Amino acid sequence: MSTAAVELRAISKRFDAVVANDGIDLVLARGTVHAVMGENGAGKSTLMSILFGLVRPDSGEIVVDGETRSFQSPLDAIAAGLGMVHQHFRLFDSMTVAENVVFGAEPTRGGRIDRAAAAERVRSLADRYGLDTDPQARVGDLSAGARQRVEILKALHRDARILILDEPTAVLTPSEVTSLFTVIRRAAEDGTTVVLVTHKIQEVLDVSTEVTVLRDGRVSGRFVTADTTSAELVRAMTGREVEIVANPGTGTLGDAVLEVEGVSVTDARVERVSNVSLSVRRGEIVGIAGVSGNGQHDLVAAILGTAPVSAGRIRLGDHDVTGATVAARRAAGLAVIPEDRRGEGSAVTMSITENLSLGHHRQPPIGRPKGFGRGWMSLVAARTRASEQISSYDIRTSGEKQPVGSLSGGNAQKVVIARELSFDAPLLIAEQPTQGVDVGAIEAIHGRLLDYRASGRGILLVSHEISELLALADRVLVMFAGEIVAEFDRSQASAERIGAAMAGAAAAAGEEWTA
Repeated sequence: MSTAAVELRAISKRFDAVVANDGIDLVLARGTVHAVMGENGAGKSTLMSILFGLVRPDSGEIVVDGETRSFQSPLDAIAAGLGMVHQHFRLFDSMTVAENVVFGAEPTRGGRIDRAAAAERVRSLADRYGLDTDPQARVGDLSAGARQRVEILKALHRDARILILDEPTAVLTPSEVTSLFTVIRRAAEDGTTVVLVTHKIQEVLDVSTEVTVLRDGRVSGRFVTADTTSAELVRAMTGREVEIVANPGTGTLGDAVLEVEGVSVTDARVERVSNVSLSVRRGEIVGIAGVSGNGQHDLVAAILGTAPVSAGRIRLGDHDVTGATVAARRAAGLAVIPEDRRGEGSAVTMSITENLSLGHHRQPPIGRPKGFGRGWMSLVAARTRASEQISSYDIRTSGEKQPVGSLSGGNAQKVVIARELSFDAPLLIAEQPTQGVDVGAIEAIHGRLLDYRASGRGILLVSHEISELLALADRVLVMFAGEIVAEFDRSQASAERIGAAMAGAAAAAGEEWTA
């Protein structure tokens, strides 16, 4: 029998004029952890969608266990032994773990779902693969890591022999990442082929056995993980050397540009943020760490003015903006890189020029606030400015008229960042600024944030990535269950201490950590 669980042969796929995959060959050996890496737009998502039956290739062959397959839908792929855990989980919050796992493939008895058999099936799989899970728990009450285990169990319940994991650590704590890697290794030892789709180089080096790197829709490198380095992988991904930028240390701090005093936020009678106080000064980056759903986004919404506070006060410089509108807060000196760059940060059907002009359309040189033509925009000025920013921020595009929605994640994020930094506001809130973007874009974004800080402005940086916070922040605050449970200055912060606080260690001990 062949050692290959899957062979993709000369896979090609076009979307109009865009070549997503161009003659890609990929061999996945049985019982291995095979990482597929690449910058945004490199073609890895399209390739995995083809493998799982979500997208049909224009040409090429898919061979599973030595048999040529033609997948018309994911159901065909599942029947052939494939399973996929998507970055955004697809679960029913109101149902139990067991109900979610067996949904669509339920054990029956006497024509009815056998709930006892379903629970036993989940326990058996959980024990076999080290997936700590309560079959009777309600999914809506679970952490991100526990939800991911449910997704993996769903695939295993359907006898998946090839398991695709799409950016599996995006919302996990460090301890949950460690647990996931244990599960991945155990699955591979049991004969399962695991495909790890990620842009996180250290995780690839930690858990994979083989690596395939894509660039511009083609394979740019194949590596045995034990024989490669992070520098080699970066070169294969980007075609160049990438400099890792880091905060050089705190310089002279100025006045406070943000003061949050005892702020609470209540939504649908549930307190999302509880008595939070913090400040950001000029020349400082203050980081906020925490697992998704612990109040960070609600706190940002309160500062921006999109969520009302139920208690406390917010000041931007000399202005009390507690009850002010979003526009008034913007005018008081606030710029924002939102978490959802497509839903909140940009108008995806509008052009790059139009997106870069948002907020500038009433001021010269683009806007005409008075005199002849008052209220009109200068398209020439808008296009000139857009061309300059496209060049300055290295936004990969066919031109300033291209819709933002057709850009890769990293390039769409650069559009948002270019626009927001151009306001020269005293305070920048950057919420997940590098989420889902590749190493080349991360390098550029980090450099811009550090330059903004060096210019004497303040930044509130909200990130799930501990490495990002350690590289950029002067101080790191950790949120858990809506409260700030720990604070570390740059000299005392570490991945271990921040990770423990993110998991609630400080809250469980009934203390607040400061360093």
